[in-house]
Amino acid sequence: MALRTIRLLGDPVLNKVCREVKEVTPKIRALIEDMLETMYEAQGVGLAAPQVGILRRIVTIDIGDGPIVMINPRIIASDGVQVGGEACLSFPGKAGQVTRPNHVVARAYDENMEEFEIEGTELLARAICHEVDHLDGHMYTEFVEGDIYEAAEEED
Repeated sequence: MALRTIRLLGDPVLNKVCREVKEVTPKIRALIEDMLETMYEAQGVGLAAPQVGILRRIVTIDIGDGPIVMINPRIIASDGVQVGGEACLSFPGKAGQVTRPNHVVARAYDENMEEFEIEGTELLARAICHEVDHLDGHMYTEFVEGDIYEAAEEED
């Protein structure tokens, strides 16, 4: 495993649409391991492949319940509303208020290319939406309501 460099806001790779993963090769497995290591080292909740410069549809998420790896994820249902502070490893030290669904259902593949569904509420729903947005070339900054602020202000 190796730490990868996290691409920052302004890097053109973050605005590109990612390609689907057709099969999990040793290179893809290594990428997933590196993404998890990089996410944990940066103390993030999620990380999408384009954030480390790879235009593939892969995300890793851990809201404190253990790692989730999603290959070719797509949100198939959502409902409810939540408004809350959101931040991103590609825009360190900053945050903003974003409205997201409070409940989502997503379909994805695991590391063995076996399809599964995951249901999430609150933080997990927010993380899934945030990371899937990355795969389509979008960052949370496009959805911020009001001003972007220093992330430390969010702690209260």
